[in-house]
Amino acid sequence: MTIAAINARNQFRGHIIEIIESPVVSEVVVGTPFGSVASVITTRSLKELGLKVGSEVVAIVKATEVSIAKL
Repeated sequence: MTIAAINARNQFRGHIIEIIESPVVSEVVVGTPFGSVASVITTRSLKELGLKVGSEVVAIVKATEVSIAKL
C-alpha cells in the first residue's frame, strides 16, 4: 500500500522538530501546519529510516478509538 492510498485525513506532512532517543524506543515529534504530533517508534526503526531533526516526513495516524467530550 502506498502513502497516497491511505485516507488523506489521517496524514500530516511536516518536519521532525525533536527526537528523544532511548536504547529501545524513541519519541519523534513532527511539526505540521496544524500543530505538533508525536510518535513512539523503535530506536532501530529510527536508525534504519535515517530520521533526523529536520527530516521531511508524513505522520500517519491510525487510531482504533477516539473519544470526544463536549466542553
